[in-house]
Amino acid sequence: MAAILLIETATQVCSAGLCVDNHLVSIRESFDQRSHAELITTYISEVINEGGLSFEQLDAVAVSKGPGSYTGLRIGVSTAKGICFACDIPLISIDTLQALAFGMKLQADKLFIENDQLFCPMIDARRMEVYTAIFDSTLSTVMPTTALVIEADSLNHWLVNKKVCFAGDGSAKCNQILSHENACFIDGVHPSVVNMVNHANQAFSEGKFENLAYFEPFYLKDFVAGLPKVKGLH
Repeated sequence: MAAILLIETATQVCSAGLCVDNHLVSIRESFDQRSHAELITTYISEVINEGGLSFEQLDAVAVSKGPGSYTGLRIGVSTAKGICFACDIPLISIDTLQALAFGMKLQADKLFIENDQLFCPMIDARRMEVYTAIFDSTLSTVMPTTALVIEADSLNHWLVNKKVCFAGDGSAKCNQILSHENACFIDGVHPSVVNMVNHANQAFSEGKFENLAYFEPFYLKDFVAGLPKVKGLH
């Protein structure tokens, strides 16, 4: 029986959960922007306590590795690494977009969408840019992760022959632009530890762990800090 702490902070969602023997036994989530630093340690303590365990009984920590928010990823990964160092347990990293695609597939199955569609999760990257990838119905990657500026014909190569399902906070701003008949938008799917359970347990069983000393989040793009506002200037 493996007890795995799950952490997802790659977007505006702050999510923590405890998975025991391939079952999510407790979860905490917030959709408040910029709340990660305030909430994540509290959520972690709560889900472990609710699961009836202690930190010493954890077997691994799984963290969403990106792409996504620079600040959110730093908070999640540094928290995960700190727990792994303190408890002497391994670190598992999970691709944020692939986990999101897993959640999309679950929702598509409930909605009886055809079985041969493609899944295109999107994470908002400001303006009309998104972090995205495309996965087939088995969740194998058919278009690798990229930063994509959305225009009317950005994904026509994929939309011409197959239905493509879109979801995530980046997909909302693309709804009107990607108006192709094969474009399908799935509501209510967001980055969450709910979608990390299968990936985390598979990685644990296969011994796919990260090097704690060298592991860094997958930012995709370099962080660019905005200039601070100066009072009196307009």
